[in-house]
Amino acid sequence: MTADQLLYLLVKYVHVIGAAVLLGTGAGIAFFMLLAHRTGEPAVIAGVARIVVIADFIFTASAVIVQPISGVLLTRMLGWSLTEPWIAVSIGLYLFTGAFWLPVVWMQWRMRDLAIEARDRGHPLPKAYHRLFAWWFAFGFPAFAAVAAIFWLMIAKPTLW
Repeated sequence: MTADQLLYLLVKYVHVIGAAVLLGTGAGIAFFMLLAHRTGEPAVIAGVARIVVIADFIFTASAVIVQPISGVLLTRMLGWSLTEPWIAVSIGLYLFTGAFWLPVVWMQWRMRDLAIEARDRGHPLPKAYHRLFAWWFAFGFPAFAAVAAIFWLMIAKPTLW
């Protein structure tokens, strides 16, 4: 195996791991936040949301940075253009996902803070928390669908037009 082939496999490996982290962390965060929310307990929600915010920064944010770098490197190594239709659509979906992810990060911080405040005061969760949760939940569907579509595009590499 040549050095170029080894480098290609390493970059591809990093890209695949990054994609798995994005999908897995997103699904895991959604699962744990949903289960915490269903308890209705501010202390449970505060604890889970605290961990979710940390996980989003450590795992999701790292993968968000690595994916475009490794993707551009792969396209250059393979001699592909970023304007190749399936790549261009993937990039568009990636940006679309980011447009949902950034507000979700803020919502998670805010829901965490509202749950901590309710826990510390011995109050039920405020209406603001429930509104944020509804938006957070709704934002998850298009973002998850876009990531799933990116996975399909990366695997199938279809001729789109």
